[in-house]
Amino acid sequence: MTLTATVVGGGLAGSEAAWALAERGVRVVLHEMRPAVRTPAHQTGRLAELVCSNSFKSIETANAHGLLKTELRSLGSILLEAADQARVPGGAALVVDREVFSAAVDARIRAHPRIEVVTGEAVELPRPGVVATGPLTSERLAAAIAAELGATALAFYDAIAPIVSAESLDQEVLYARSRYGKGDGDDYLNAPMTREQYQTFLADLAAGDQFAGHDFDQVAYFEGCLPVEEMARRGPETLRFGPMKPVGLRDPRTGRDPYAVVQLRREDKAGQMWNLVGFQTRLRIPEQQRVFRTIPGLARAEFLRYGSIHRNSYVNSPAALARGLRRGERDPVFFAGQITGVEGYTESLGTGLLAGINLHRVLTGRDPVVPPPTTMLGGLYRYLAEADPKHFQPMNANFGLLDPLPEGVRKADRRAALVERALRDFAFWRETVDR
Repeated sequence: MTLTATVVGGGLAGSEAAWALAERGVRVVLHEMRPAVRTPAHQTGRLAELVCSNSFKSIETANAHGLLKTELRSLGSILLEAADQARVPGGAALVVDREVFSAAVDARIRAHPRIEVVTGEAVELPRPGVVATGPLTSERLAAAIAAELGATALAFYDAIAPIVSAESLDQEVLYARSRYGKGDGDDYLNAPMTREQYQTFLADLAAGDQFAGHDFDQVAYFEGCLPVEEMARRGPETLRFGPMKPVGLRDPRTGRDPYAVVQLRREDKAGQMWNLVGFQTRLRIPEQQRVFRTIPGLARAEFLRYGSIHRNSYVNSPAALARGLRRGERDPVFFAGQITGVEGYTESLGTGLLAGINLHRVLTGRDPVVPPPTTMLGGLYRYLAEADPKHFQPMNANFGLLDPLPEGVRKADRRAALVERALRDFAFWRETVDR
């Protein structure tokens, strides 16, 4: 019997999913609506067109993005192979000639004897299949996804606050307390500010250089998701009555409420990642580093994810999807790419590759597989499965996603130990994938 499947979306994730399926003997129909239906961002009808940066970020395994690439290469990523062939000078980053890259992927996909590329808009979920339509999913397909998953499962606006690593925070300055003592006491860390510190912080925000974005990335701000610098411009007390409200956050060391406070919310169960609550921003990355490190306790903050605000369509994966980003426990539909809540090229193609592998497993009577959370791909999948649905936001690869190391590993040795363990565990897991 010939196995067949449909992949909707010809971006990075969809191209990778289609190739993974075809290489395992599945006949694939790959739907790409461009150029028949255009998007505000794309310029061509080619598969795997890059619409923003031409960098896939670091190739060094000591870097989270480099480690993820190493894992995906061992799984047979066709897009990373194409990126290598289209590479241009970029130091330790995998920077490509975007035209050469997309042309190479497009040619290889269309030449595969088991892949048929169909131009046109898909308006329903494919069964069996993979949905990899990205942040600019068409309105009709988005409506179909919302109808199947629930109207609240799909977001159309992305307001992201920065995330910092726990070990980079000054615990002598911060104090643990939930507002009015509600909830678990260690769910939030608080950075108290005096009047003078608050006023200086407002001035730094006002002077910060902001990212203007692309035309397709312009958004009308929701009042509940205003950039922190926009709130600061509305008046000196706006932030003190908003995300920096000190009421109910009395400092146990002084017995008084601070003048203003920045709250950090635990982002993962192990407490390795902390979210700056309400600090969605359009500041450029160097400015985020400069301004947010003036917050008490954050002078040496390591940013695991920077803040941003842009248009995006993504599924609330922790609330709506099953293991391996599957539509349901028995449904032969997988989601992949940015629509699942991942950020970044490598993260997107990685979820596409695993979606293709897992759909083939389901079609051949096996269960989906996910790498262990000691690996970068596995840690990313765990985040997409276990993040708090009420606060779910897209995530990129970072070392805060991985299982903590055992006690006793020196701080200076932690990065190397995390990488060594990830590579070992991924290689062991890789041997089980096609069994």
